[in-house]
Amino acid sequence: MFAADKFDPLQITRVLFEGFSSHAIVLFYLVGFGAIGVFCWGTYVQVRKYRRGQPLGAPLDLFKRFLQMCRTVASHRTIARRDPAAGRAHRLIFYGFALLFIGTATITLDYDITAKLFGISFWHGNFYLWFSLVLDCAGVAMIGGLVYMMVRRGWIKPPKLDYTRPDRKPGEPGYDRSGYRREDWAFLWTLIVIGATGYVLEAARLVWLQQRPEVWELRWWSPFGAALAEGLRAAGLSAAAAGLLRTGLWWFHGLLALTLIALIPFTKVKHIFTAAGSLMLRDPLAAQRLPRQAATGDKVGYTTITDFTWKHLLNLDACTKCGRCHEACPARAAGAPLSPRDVILSLREFANDALQKNTLPEQVKLSPHGKDGGQVFMETLWSCRTCMACVEICPVAVEHVPIIVQMRRKLVEEGEMEPQLQKTLQTIHKTGNSFGESKRKRAAWTKALPFQIKDARKEPVDVLWFVGDYASFDPRNQKVSQAFATLLHEAGVNFGLLFEGESNAGNDVRRVGEEGLYELLAETNIATLGTVQFQRIVTTDPHSYNTIRNEYPDFGGNYEIEHYTSFVQRMLEQGQLKVRQPQHLRVTLHDPCHLGRFNKGYGGPREILKRIGCELVEMPRHGDNSFCCGAGGGRIWMPDPVGAEKPSQLRMREAAGIDGLEVFVVCCPKDLTMFEDALKTSGYEGKFVVRELIEMIRDALAEPITLEAEVAGAGAGAAALRAGGSASPQGGLVEA
Repeated sequence: MFAADKFDPLQITRVLFEGFSSHAIVLFYLVGFGAIGVFCWGTYVQVRKYRRGQPLGAPLDLFKRFLQMCRTVASHRTIARRDPAAGRAHRLIFYGFALLFIGTATITLDYDITAKLFGISFWHGNFYLWFSLVLDCAGVAMIGGLVYMMVRRGWIKPPKLDYTRPDRKPGEPGYDRSGYRREDWAFLWTLIVIGATGYVLEAARLVWLQQRPEVWELRWWSPFGAALAEGLRAAGLSAAAAGLLRTGLWWFHGLLALTLIALIPFTKVKHIFTAAGSLMLRDPLAAQRLPRQAATGDKVGYTTITDFTWKHLLNLDACTKCGRCHEACPARAAGAPLSPRDVILSLREFANDALQKNTLPEQVKLSPHGKDGGQVFMETLWSCRTCMACVEICPVAVEHVPIIVQMRRKLVEEGEMEPQLQKTLQTIHKTGNSFGESKRKRAAWTKALPFQIKDARKEPVDVLWFVGDYASFDPRNQKVSQAFATLLHEAGVNFGLLFEGESNAGNDVRRVGEEGLYELLAETNIATLGTVQFQRIVTTDPHSYNTIRNEYPDFGGNYEIEHYTSFVQRMLEQGQLKVRQPQHLRVTLHDPCHLGRFNKGYGGPREILKRIGCELVEMPRHGDNSFCCGAGGGRIWMPDPVGAEKPSQLRMREAAGIDGLEVFVVCCPKDLTMFEDALKTSGYEGKFVVRELIEMIRDALAEPITLEAEVAGAGAGAAALRAGGSASPQGGLVEA
């Protein structure tokens, strides 16, 4: 292995076409150029397809995005997340394939370009030996990764790789996904065979040329090929037979590799390019900041496949069918006819059928009522909670939620929605809130407080509290609002409300697809905020937090805003709030979608629970993998199918698996509503309770109750009950 110095470096190489006639060499080049020609034509067809989509409408910093994409691809971080075994196997395939591709390109560069055009050759001597060693190891790595992927699909069979569709029944168009399965296996087997025949070809060449010392004595620079060569010799393979084997394998291996190259634009293999492109164009606020409707033009949402932006058409092709979005989707888990993966694949099928033709067909319209393959049903679109679980976990940056919302916009425009949802949208348009209450009642909950809250429209405040609909009108959430107001008051915070000047922030209205109403709400709130003097906005509603933070700036509303959890965390750290009664409770925390996944607000609630003395036990799905309560995307305004299990009930079952759990903690008004109801309907009432984090904070900050105060409080409580009121947890009175 280390005897290279005794040979002429120019002899330490491989003659590519040794033993082939000039006719055979010409034939190989003709086939090679033909394969490249097919590849170029296929690439043109794909680019033409994307160009038939709509422009993005904003310039992109492609250099910066390219560098970010390279880091993501090199690290494989998006592939390894939540599936490290698949990530390791894909790394072996990716880096093995990449090195083999670079090696092949290097041979072409030396043999066909530098040597023939400039008389310069470098593929010999020590460079060739190290080249052989690296590529020999790279091939084994690639085959190892491919074998694991085959075992995974054939024997492990994770549920996310099951292509059974929740939105189709057997026999319906598009239900059968066996074509995708065949493509997956063909892809794996093709790469396996190319890799394996490469080693047999190398071994046959070594046996064929065993009489040449510069070949045989240096064979261990290709250790795996050399080991196989020893095996072939031991099996009785002669040099002459090895030469014949080498010739046959040379053609088989070469033609198979060239066929793969030719078919890249038409098969799964193109994800090598489309996935990289999708990652380069990744929008970090894809679902947090939905696109505005064009001010000009009469089209609303995605009506035809040509309404898609070219980026979203690229997203469709980037999907690798890995099933991570399918696995993460709360709607699918609850039995709804929605799989984000199937939405993307259906649209891909439609786009390929319509847009890959030389001329556009007359029918490019999407029909949510049709049963044809490639269509997405209306029921599927309305099942989405827009929780962003699919977008967040997708390893190739597919933007499922923005695509679904764009298709919803057309449904809303045509009135194709649940009657209850339509009624709610009309109610919001009329009253500014989803409860249909008079605007004058928005701050009615403040009347029970023993202190006055400032009207920020009339006097300056440091902190403007944007309350939100549920925290303002829902009786259960009103108690939480009273507790938070008391907390701010006792901490000496100079805060105020907009009172009846506040309207629904519009976050869920926009995700329903009612863009016109959303823009009206946003512009109304921004106009009101423009008349108010404040330093920052604090909100107890993550939905309002998301849209004010991420979407209002598009309408001229730029504000410093934070969710109450980070605000309270800071006050605890700075000593503005004192913990007097540590809560020695075993709790778990639900991360709200709009605080957690949307805005990365994971630390605040956990730090607060730690500071108030709770023992936090995380659920299996937490943080960026948190499971939606089911209220998002306007689903809280739509009835669920009778008898169907809700996402909130699935979450209660997950929480019930924690030994000794006492409190299920939430920090979102909609979560409180959804989970308190689910606790009762799922049969876990009495095993643990659902509480808002604000209530936990209130109890931790309360003065310890002495015996005299407890007796006095009991008397006050009895008097209140006789008078028709109720006793508060601190012994004070709450208006009945």
